[in-house]
Amino acid sequence: MEIGLIGLPNSGKTTIFNALTGRTAEVTTYTDAMSKPNIAVVDVIDERITRLSEIYKPPKTIYATVQFVDFAGLARDSDGKASFPDASIGMMRSLDTLALVVGNFPNVLGEAPAPLQDIEQMETELLISDLIVCERRLEKIALGNKRGQKTPTTQMEENVLRKIQDCLNEGGRITDIGLDRDEKKIVSGFQFLTGKPLLIILNSSEDTFGKNRGLLEEIGKKHTVVEFAGTFEMELYRLSDEEKQLFMEDMGIKGSARDRLTRSAYEISSSISFFTVGTDEVRAWNIREGQPAVEAAGVIHSDLARGFIRAECFSYDDLIACGSEKGVHDKGRFRLEGKDYIVKDGDILAIRFSV
Repeated sequence: MEIGLIGLPNSGKTTIFNALTGRTAEVTTYTDAMSKPNIAVVDVIDERITRLSEIYKPPKTIYATVQFVDFAGLARDSDGKASFPDASIGMMRSLDTLALVVGNFPNVLGEAPAPLQDIEQMETELLISDLIVCERRLEKIALGNKRGQKTPTTQMEENVLRKIQDCLNEGGRITDIGLDRDEKKIVSGFQFLTGKPLLIILNSSEDTFGKNRGLLEEIGKKHTVVEFAGTFEMELYRLSDEEKQLFMEDMGIKGSARDRLTRSAYEISSSISFFTVGTDEVRAWNIREGQPAVEAAGVIHSDLARGFIRAECFSYDDLIACGSEKGVHDKGRFRLEGKDYIVKDGDILAIRFSV
Protein backbone atom coordinates (compact mmCIF):
# COMPACT_ATOMS: atom_id res chain seq x y z
CA MET A 1 0.00 0.00 0.00
CA GLU A 2 1.22 3.50 -0.85
CA ILE A 3 -0.04 6.49 1.12
CA GLY A 4 0.64 10.09 0.11
CA LEU A 5 0.77 12.81 2.76
CA ILE A 6 -0.56 16.06 1.32
CA GLY A 7 -1.57 19.40 2.79
CA LEU A 8 -1.02 23.11 2.95
CA PRO A 9 2.46 24.45 3.73
CA ASN A 10 3.36 24.20 7.42
CA SER A 11 0.49 21.86 8.25
CA GLY A 12 2.98 19.41 9.77
CA LYS A 13 3.18 16.84 6.96
CA THR A 14 6.86 16.11 7.49
CA THR A 15 6.39 15.98 11.25
CA ILE A 16 3.68 13.37 10.69
CA PHE A 17 5.95 11.56 8.22
CA ASN A 18 8.67 11.35 10.86
CA ALA A 19 6.17 10.19 13.49
CA LEU A 20 4.97 7.43 11.17
CA THR A 21 8.34 6.22 9.96
CA GLY A 22 10.87 7.05 12.66
CA ARG A 23 12.83 9.07 10.10
CA THR A 24 14.43 12.42 10.77
CA ALA A 25 13.48 14.29 7.61
CA GLU A 26 14.06 18.03 7.95
CA VAL A 27 11.03 19.92 9.20
CA THR A 28 10.91 23.44 7.73
CA THR A 29 8.55 26.39 7.99
CA TYR A 30 8.37 26.97 4.26
CA THR A 31 7.59 25.03 1.11
CA ASP A 32 9.88 24.42 -1.83
CA ALA A 33 7.96 23.37 -4.92
CA MET A 34 11.10 21.89 -6.44
CA SER A 35 11.95 19.73 -3.45
CA LYS A 36 11.59 15.99 -3.82
CA PRO A 37 9.12 14.19 -1.56
CA ASN A 38 10.32 12.26 1.46
CA ILE A 39 9.73 8.52 0.98
CA ALA A 40 9.94 5.64 3.44
CA VAL A 41 8.76 2.02 3.42
CA VAL A 42 7.78 0.53 6.77
CA ASP A 43 6.47 -2.84 7.92
CA VAL A 44 2.85 -3.26 8.96
CA ILE A 45 3.29 -5.23 12.15
CA ASP A 46 0.48 -7.78 12.16
CA GLU A 47 0.26 -9.98 15.25
CA ARG A 48 -1.12 -12.77 13.06
CA ILE A 49 2.10 -12.91 11.05
CA THR A 50 4.12 -12.91 14.26
CA ARG A 51 2.08 -15.86 15.54
CA LEU A 52 2.36 -17.74 12.23
CA SER A 53 6.12 -17.27 12.32
CA GLU A 54 6.19 -18.79 15.80
CA ILE A 55 4.25 -21.82 14.49
CA TYR A 56 6.18 -22.48 11.27
CA LYS A 57 9.59 -21.14 12.41
CA PRO A 58 10.74 -20.10 8.92
CA PRO A 59 14.07 -18.39 8.24
CA LYS A 60 12.15 -15.51 6.63
CA THR A 61 9.16 -13.61 7.98
CA ILE A 62 7.85 -10.86 5.73
CA TYR A 63 5.23 -8.40 6.90
CA ALA A 64 3.08 -6.36 4.55
CA THR A 65 4.54 -2.93 3.92
CA VAL A 66 3.30 0.62 3.56
CA GLN A 67 5.16 3.27 1.60
CA PHE A 68 4.66 6.79 2.92
CA VAL A 69 5.29 9.71 0.56
CA ASP A 70 5.53 13.19 2.08
CA PHE A 71 4.84 15.81 -0.60
CA ALA A 72 5.74 19.49 -0.49
CA GLY A 73 2.84 21.80 0.28
CA LEU A 74 0.98 23.86 -2.29
CA ALA A 75 3.27 26.16 -4.26
CA ARG A 76 2.38 29.69 -5.39
CA ASP A 77 3.01 30.87 -8.93
CA SER A 78 3.98 34.39 -10.03
CA ASP A 79 0.32 35.48 -9.76
CA GLY A 80 0.11 34.23 -6.20
CA LYS A 81 -2.16 31.30 -7.07
CA ALA A 82 -1.50 28.18 -4.99
CA SER A 83 -1.47 24.73 -6.59
CA PHE A 84 0.38 21.41 -6.51
CA PRO A 85 3.53 21.16 -8.64
CA ASP A 86 2.92 19.07 -11.78
CA ALA A 87 5.51 16.49 -10.69
CA SER A 88 3.72 16.02 -7.37
CA ILE A 89 0.34 15.61 -9.07
CA GLY A 90 1.75 12.94 -11.36
CA MET A 91 3.16 10.97 -8.44
CA MET A 92 -0.01 11.37 -6.36
CA ARG A 93 -2.02 9.74 -9.12
CA SER A 94 0.04 6.56 -8.80
CA LEU A 95 -0.64 6.13 -5.07
CA ASP A 96 -3.33 4.01 -3.43
CA THR A 97 -4.53 6.42 -0.74
CA LEU A 98 -4.18 10.11 0.07
CA ALA A 99 -3.86 11.35 3.65
CA LEU A 100 -4.61 15.04 4.03
CA VAL A 101 -2.75 16.60 6.95
CA VAL A 102 -4.46 19.66 8.43
CA GLY A 103 -2.83 21.71 11.14
CA ASN A 104 -4.77 22.29 14.34
CA PHE A 105 -2.39 24.76 15.94
CA PRO A 106 -1.60 28.47 15.43
CA ASN A 107 0.45 29.14 12.28
CA VAL A 108 3.82 30.88 12.16
CA LEU A 109 2.04 34.25 12.23
CA GLY A 110 0.13 33.28 15.35
CA GLU A 111 -3.20 33.02 13.50
CA ALA A 112 -5.80 30.59 14.83
CA PRO A 113 -6.09 27.25 13.02
CA ALA A 114 -8.90 26.71 10.50
CA PRO A 115 -8.96 22.96 9.77
CA LEU A 116 -12.36 22.91 8.04
CA GLN A 117 -11.37 25.69 5.64
CA ASP A 118 -8.03 23.99 4.98
CA ILE A 119 -9.78 20.73 4.10
CA GLU A 120 -12.13 22.58 1.76
CA GLN A 121 -9.23 24.34 0.02
CA MET A 122 -7.28 21.13 -0.47
CA GLU A 123 -10.32 19.24 -1.73
CA THR A 124 -10.92 22.02 -4.25
CA GLU A 125 -7.36 21.65 -5.56
CA LEU A 126 -7.81 17.90 -6.03
CA LEU A 127 -11.16 18.45 -7.72
CA ILE A 128 -9.77 21.05 -10.14
CA SER A 129 -6.90 18.75 -11.10
CA ASP A 130 -9.34 15.97 -11.96
CA LEU A 131 -11.71 18.30 -13.80
CA ILE A 132 -8.88 19.51 -16.04
CA VAL A 133 -7.95 15.92 -16.94
CA CYS A 134 -11.58 15.02 -17.57
CA GLU A 135 -12.32 18.03 -19.78
CA ARG A 136 -9.17 17.60 -21.84
CA ARG A 137 -10.02 13.98 -22.59
CA LEU A 138 -13.63 14.87 -23.48
CA GLU A 139 -12.35 17.51 -25.89
CA LYS A 140 -10.18 14.89 -27.62
CA ILE A 141 -13.09 12.46 -27.85
CA ALA A 142 -15.32 15.19 -29.32
CA LEU A 143 -12.64 16.01 -31.91
CA GLY A 144 -12.36 12.32 -32.80
CA ASN A 145 -16.13 12.09 -33.18
CA LYS A 146 -16.10 14.99 -35.65
CA ARG A 147 -13.44 13.18 -37.66
CA GLY A 148 -15.55 10.04 -37.84
CA GLN A 149 -13.48 8.14 -35.26
CA LYS A 150 -16.36 7.38 -32.91
CA THR A 151 -16.37 3.79 -31.61
CA PRO A 152 -18.40 1.88 -29.01
CA THR A 153 -15.36 2.03 -26.72
CA THR A 154 -14.94 5.81 -26.94
CA GLN A 155 -18.71 6.21 -26.54
CA MET A 156 -18.63 4.24 -23.27
CA GLU A 157 -15.62 6.25 -22.11
CA GLU A 158 -17.38 9.52 -22.94
CA ASN A 159 -20.49 8.46 -21.01
CA VAL A 160 -18.46 7.68 -17.88
CA LEU A 161 -16.43 10.89 -18.18
CA ARG A 162 -19.63 12.94 -18.57
CA LYS A 163 -20.90 11.39 -15.35
CA ILE A 164 -17.61 12.25 -13.62
CA GLN A 165 -17.60 15.78 -15.05
CA ASP A 166 -21.11 16.44 -13.72
CA CYS A 167 -20.10 15.20 -10.28
CA LEU A 168 -16.97 17.35 -10.16
CA ASN A 169 -18.81 20.44 -11.39
CA GLU A 170 -21.22 20.00 -8.48
CA GLY A 171 -18.30 19.87 -6.05
CA GLY A 172 -18.46 16.11 -5.44
CA ARG A 173 -15.77 13.46 -5.37
CA ILE A 174 -15.63 10.59 -7.84
CA THR A 175 -15.89 8.20 -4.90
CA ASP A 176 -19.39 9.63 -4.34
CA ILE A 177 -20.69 8.43 -7.72
CA GLY A 178 -20.59 4.70 -7.14
CA LEU A 179 -19.11 3.66 -10.48
CA ASP A 180 -19.55 -0.03 -11.26
CA ARG A 181 -16.63 -2.37 -11.94
CA ASP A 182 -16.74 -1.87 -15.72
CA GLU A 183 -16.95 1.92 -15.43
CA LYS A 184 -14.00 1.99 -13.05
CA LYS A 185 -11.99 -0.11 -15.49
CA ILE A 186 -12.77 2.27 -18.36
CA VAL A 187 -11.33 5.30 -16.50
CA SER A 188 -8.71 3.53 -14.38
CA GLY A 189 -5.87 4.86 -16.51
CA PHE A 190 -6.64 8.45 -15.52
CA GLN A 191 -5.96 7.70 -11.84
CA PHE A 192 -8.27 10.49 -10.72
CA LEU A 193 -7.30 11.98 -7.36
CA THR A 194 -10.87 12.32 -6.08
CA GLY A 195 -11.41 8.69 -6.96
CA LYS A 196 -8.86 7.64 -4.35
CA PRO A 197 -9.65 6.99 -0.68
CA LEU A 198 -9.03 10.18 1.31
CA LEU A 199 -8.12 10.13 5.00
CA ILE A 200 -7.93 13.28 7.11
CA ILE A 201 -5.14 13.59 9.69
CA LEU A 202 -5.95 16.27 12.25
CA ASN A 203 -2.52 17.35 13.47
CA SER A 204 -3.15 18.87 16.89
CA SER A 205 -0.82 20.47 19.37
CA GLU A 206 0.13 18.59 22.51
CA ASP A 207 -2.06 20.97 24.55
CA THR A 208 -5.22 20.43 22.49
CA PHE A 209 -4.87 16.75 21.56
CA GLY A 210 -7.88 14.74 22.72
CA LYS A 211 -9.99 17.88 23.26
CA ASN A 212 -11.41 18.26 19.76
CA ARG A 213 -14.47 16.03 19.83
CA GLY A 214 -16.76 18.53 18.13
CA LEU A 215 -14.26 19.24 15.35
CA LEU A 216 -13.60 15.53 14.79
CA GLU A 217 -17.34 14.85 14.59
CA GLU A 218 -17.77 17.64 12.03
CA ILE A 219 -14.92 16.34 9.86
CA GLY A 220 -16.21 12.80 10.35
CA LYS A 221 -19.54 13.66 8.70
CA LYS A 222 -17.75 13.52 5.36
CA HIS A 223 -14.39 11.86 5.91
CA THR A 224 -12.60 9.25 7.96
CA VAL A 225 -10.42 11.22 10.38
CA VAL A 226 -7.67 10.34 12.83
CA GLU A 227 -6.10 12.76 15.30
CA PHE A 228 -2.34 12.96 15.92
CA ALA A 229 -0.24 15.07 18.23
CA GLY A 230 2.39 15.25 15.51
CA THR A 231 5.33 16.93 17.24
CA PHE A 232 4.80 14.92 20.42
CA GLU A 233 4.51 11.62 18.55
CA MET A 234 7.60 12.39 16.47
CA GLU A 235 9.57 12.89 19.68
CA LEU A 236 8.41 9.50 21.01
CA TYR A 237 10.87 7.74 18.70
CA ARG A 238 13.73 9.11 20.78
CA LEU A 239 12.48 7.34 23.91
CA SER A 240 12.83 3.80 25.15
CA ASP A 241 9.84 1.48 24.74
CA GLU A 242 9.02 1.78 28.44
CA GLU A 243 9.19 5.59 28.42
CA LYS A 244 7.24 5.72 25.18
CA GLN A 245 4.41 3.65 26.66
CA LEU A 246 4.23 5.83 29.77
CA PHE A 247 4.02 9.07 27.76
CA MET A 248 1.42 7.60 25.39
CA GLU A 249 -0.76 6.52 28.31
CA ASP A 250 -0.40 9.97 29.86
CA MET A 251 -1.60 11.57 26.59
CA GLY A 252 -4.37 9.02 26.07
CA ILE A 253 -2.79 7.75 22.83
CA LYS A 254 -3.75 4.17 22.03
CA GLY A 255 -1.27 2.55 19.67
CA SER A 256 1.55 4.01 17.61
CA ALA A 257 0.91 6.66 14.96
CA ARG A 258 1.78 4.13 12.29
CA ASP A 259 -0.65 1.52 13.58
CA ARG A 260 -3.50 4.01 13.89
CA LEU A 261 -2.99 5.44 10.42
CA THR A 262 -2.51 2.13 8.62
CA ARG A 263 -5.60 0.72 10.35
CA SER A 264 -7.66 3.66 9.09
CA ALA A 265 -6.07 3.46 5.62
CA TYR A 266 -6.89 -0.24 5.36
CA GLU A 267 -10.50 0.51 6.27
CA ILE A 268 -11.12 3.36 3.82
CA SER A 269 -9.33 1.58 0.96
CA SER A 270 -11.09 -1.73 1.72
CA SER A 271 -7.71 -3.47 1.91
CA ILE A 272 -7.28 -6.88 3.51
CA SER A 273 -4.38 -9.25 4.11
CA PHE A 274 -3.97 -12.88 3.17
CA PHE A 275 -1.02 -15.07 4.09
CA THR A 276 1.28 -17.67 2.61
CA VAL A 277 3.02 -19.99 5.06
CA GLY A 278 5.64 -22.70 5.13
CA THR A 279 8.89 -23.77 6.70
CA ASP A 280 10.78 -21.52 4.28
CA GLU A 281 8.76 -18.30 4.59
CA VAL A 282 5.73 -16.73 6.25
CA ARG A 283 4.44 -13.69 4.41
CA ALA A 284 1.55 -11.22 4.35
CA TRP A 285 0.05 -9.87 1.12
CA ASN A 286 -2.32 -6.94 0.63
CA ILE A 287 -5.28 -6.98 -1.76
CA ARG A 288 -8.58 -5.13 -2.02
CA GLU A 289 -11.68 -6.60 -0.43
CA GLY A 290 -13.72 -8.47 -3.02
CA GLN A 291 -10.81 -9.66 -5.15
CA PRO A 292 -10.96 -13.29 -6.34
CA ALA A 293 -8.35 -15.97 -5.71
CA VAL A 294 -6.88 -15.69 -9.20
CA GLU A 295 -6.10 -11.99 -8.62
CA ALA A 296 -4.62 -12.77 -5.22
CA ALA A 297 -2.41 -15.33 -6.96
CA GLY A 298 -1.29 -12.63 -9.37
CA VAL A 299 -0.18 -10.45 -6.47
CA ILE A 300 2.25 -13.21 -5.49
CA HIS A 301 3.47 -13.80 -9.07
CA SER A 302 1.94 -13.35 -12.51
CA ASP A 303 2.68 -16.99 -13.38
CA LEU A 304 0.42 -18.16 -10.54
CA ALA A 305 -2.50 -16.24 -12.01
CA ARG A 306 -1.76 -17.29 -15.58
CA GLY A 307 -1.61 -20.99 -14.74
CA PHE A 308 -4.06 -20.98 -11.82
CA ILE A 309 -5.58 -24.40 -11.05
CA ARG A 310 -6.94 -24.03 -7.53
CA ALA A 311 -6.25 -22.46 -4.15
CA GLU A 312 -5.76 -24.62 -1.07
CA CYS A 313 -7.25 -22.50 1.69
CA PHE A 314 -7.90 -22.30 5.40
CA SER A 315 -8.20 -19.34 7.74
CA TYR A 316 -5.81 -18.03 10.36
CA ASP A 317 -8.56 -18.27 12.98
CA ASP A 318 -9.17 -21.93 12.13
CA LEU A 319 -5.46 -22.70 12.35
CA ILE A 320 -5.23 -21.15 15.81
CA ALA A 321 -8.44 -22.86 16.96
CA CYS A 322 -7.36 -26.28 15.64
CA GLY A 323 -3.75 -25.96 16.78
CA SER A 324 -2.10 -27.16 13.57
CA GLU A 325 -2.64 -27.76 9.85
CA LYS A 326 -3.37 -31.40 10.69
CA GLY A 327 -6.08 -30.24 13.06
CA VAL A 328 -7.52 -28.03 10.29
CA HIS A 329 -7.71 -31.09 7.99
CA ASP A 330 -9.12 -33.36 10.70
CA LYS A 331 -11.91 -30.92 11.54
CA GLY A 332 -12.87 -30.34 7.92
CA ARG A 333 -11.79 -26.71 7.84
CA PHE A 334 -9.42 -27.17 4.87
CA ARG A 335 -10.92 -26.05 1.53
CA LEU A 336 -10.17 -26.23 -2.19
CA GLU A 337 -11.30 -23.06 -3.93
CA GLY A 338 -11.52 -22.04 -7.59
CA LYS A 339 -10.34 -18.87 -9.29
CA ASP A 340 -13.60 -17.00 -8.54
CA TYR A 341 -13.41 -17.55 -4.78
CA ILE A 342 -13.48 -14.19 -2.99
CA VAL A 343 -10.48 -14.05 -0.68
CA LYS A 344 -11.21 -13.02 2.90
CA ASP A 345 -9.04 -11.22 5.42
CA GLY A 346 -6.90 -13.74 7.27
CA ASP A 347 -7.08 -16.47 4.62
CA ILE A 348 -4.01 -18.67 4.29
CA LEU A 349 -3.53 -19.68 0.65
CA ALA A 350 -1.38 -22.14 -1.27
CA ILE A 351 -1.80 -21.67 -5.02
CA ARG A 352 -1.57 -24.68 -7.29
CA PHE A 353 -0.74 -23.77 -10.87
CA SER A 354 0.72 -25.02 -14.14
CA VAL A 355 2.41 -22.98 -16.88
